[in-house]
Amino acid sequence: MAVRPIRLLGDPVLRTPAEDVRSFDRELAALVRDLEETVTLPGRAGVAAPQIGVSARVFSYNVDGVIGHLVNPAITERSEEVQDGDEGCLSIPGLYAPTVRAMHCVAEGFDVHGEPLTLRGSGLLARCLQHEVDHLAGSVFIDRLTGEARKRALRALRDS
Repeated sequence: MAVRPIRLLGDPVLRTPAEDVRSFDRELAALVRDLEETVTLPGRAGVAAPQIGVSARVFSYNVDGVIGHLVNPAITERSEEVQDGDEGCLSIPGLYAPTVRAMHCVAEGFDVHGEPLTLRGSGLLARCLQHEVDHLAGSVFIDRLTGEARKRALRALRDS
C-alpha cells in the first residue's frame, strides 16, 4: 500500500472521464489499497482514482471513521432535500465554496471483487459520494458553482 500524491487542477486527468473498470484483478486490488491508504490522511473524505493519476472509475471514502471504496459507481437516487455547505477538493487546495448537493443519495457499483455494492449516504457521506462520482466524470466541484460563488472561486483560482 502507498499514499499516492494528489494531482492538482490543470492536470488533464482531472478533466477526462475515467474509464470503466473491466477486470477485477490484482491490479485493481492494488489501486483500491492505494486509494484507501491515501484517503486515510487527515482532512480527507474521499479520493477518486483520477486524483492519483489513474483513469479508472474507482474512488475511496473516509467518513466518520468508515473507510471504503466503490468501483464503477453511479448515483441512482438523490433526495430533493439539499445541503448547501462549504465544499473543497484535494485537487484545488485552499479553495472552499458553498456547493449545493442532495442531502441524501444512493450510489451503486461494485466492490474490489466485482460483487454488487450499494452505499446510502446522508450529509457528509452523501456530499462525498456525489463529489467523487463527479471526479470520475471529469468534473470538479467548482463546475457546480453558480452566481457570486462561482465568480469568487474563479477569481481565487486566477489570483493563486
